[in-house]
Amino acid sequence: MVVIKYLAFILLAAVGAAMPAAAQNNEEESFRNELSYGINFNSNGGLIGGAFIRSSFFVSEKMYQFGGIEIVEVKHPKENRLYSSQTGDFFIAGKQNYLFVVRPHYGRELVLFKKAAESGVQVNAVGAVGPSLGLLVPYYINFNYGGRGAGADDIRTEQYDPALHGRLESVQGSAGLFEGISETKINVGLHAKAGLSFEYGRYNESITGIEVGFLVEAYPKDLIIIPQAENRQVFSSVYLNLYYGRRK
Repeated sequence: MVVIKYLAFILLAAVGAAMPAAAQNNEEESFRNELSYGINFNSNGGLIGGAFIRSSFFVSEKMYQFGGIEIVEVKHPKENRLYSSQTGDFFIAGKQNYLFVVRPHYGRELVLFKKAAESGVQVNAVGAVGPSLGLLVPYYINFNYGGRGAGADDIRTEQYDPALHGRLESVQGSAGLFEGISETKINVGLHAKAGLSFEYGRYNESITGIEVGFLVEAYPKDLIIIPQAENRQVFSSVYLNLYYGRRK
């Protein structure tokens, strides 16, 4: 709810700022190509959800088409970060796989309010669809099979398995992302998103902006992140993109 209220506040503020700009004489020539890139925040990610790059092309005065790709990490809502009492290293209790998603997409931008040539805010409606490549990367932990006595340690690096690693006090910490990256499993799905973008800039050559919206994606089967919790094959999220771009 906090995320939704925050996004609603941004939408209202940006639309209010765009209205005066839309009333000015429009002297800006339409661009033919724009390349932008930025960072993604979403309700299924961590502090920073991921990154993206996009290329837009002129269709008409009110319409642009674009192609792009984004890479994000999807976290399970039940993830709980703990620390080993023996080593102090952290691990995610019960986590069996990381989930990273690569999203190539094609979309359209409809200009709702066009900014003046040298200042103001431009507001676009954005929609896109494309495949989703869900990359399940095994989550490895360091687990102590030995006892508590001196010289009794038997520490092994293994993918988390609830049948073998139920004793959290014996988990020494996470082994890191690259330990299991060679065992990545690819799951192919589809995604679609819709939102609004607010572009700021004083010059025709460069822009900065934000995009807020809603995304949904689906896979043929559940993607297992935490095996002892509920896992899903359909994911939805609200997102916020911060971006910078150049036009020509």
